[in-house]
Amino acid sequence: MDDFKARRAILDVVVKLENKGFNHVSTGNVSCRAGGGILITPTGGNSANTTPERIVRLDDDGKVIGGGVPSSEWHMHTSILRAFPVANAVVHTHADACVALSCLRKPLPAFHYMVAGFGGNDVRCARYATFGTADLALSAVEALRDRTACLLANHGMIAMGKTLEAALNTTIKLETLARQYLTALQSGEPVLLSPEEMERVGRRYGNYGVGLLPG
Repeated sequence: MDDFKARRAILDVVVKLENKGFNHVSTGNVSCRAGGGILITPTGGNSANTTPERIVRLDDDGKVIGGGVPSSEWHMHTSILRAFPVANAVVHTHADACVALSCLRKPLPAFHYMVAGFGGNDVRCARYATFGTADLALSAVEALRDRTACLLANHGMIAMGKTLEAALNTTIKLETLARQYLTALQSGEPVLLSPEEMERVGRRYGNYGVGLLPG
């Protein structure tokens, strides 16, 4: 994807996330690889104040190329893209159900077979770290091992994908499942699928259906 198309694609994702109510005002951020570097939404960016020209270009280490101020979560985006070379895009949101579950500091367990689509028997909740820090970036990378998404304790969620569309779809699926899990909890303790069943489901997905797992 060339530079301008990538910038437009990032803005399209920003709009879709806001339309779904996943991000409000300046919450959340989006990035992708393009032109040998990384493009990321600017600090305070949203659909109302961001143009393709305001999208910030970074090198792999997070150094700004050509001006602008990147999202405060640039550490997290660049660290994830370095740690998982097969991933090309990252989406971070403060979607309601994911935030609620992250505040319980619990993973999303195998209450539904579609949890296997994120790469394993659960979606982990990364340990808490202050927003915008390198420590939060490390925490997210740790929780994303063998997964395509994770919760961020007392914060929200983050997802990665081979494309922006894949990262967006993973984000939508995670928020949907988190909402369904919280709904189920209101009536009792959901029955979890066994590791053996989740392994069978994973095989039916075909490498868990994500193509991002190492090895």
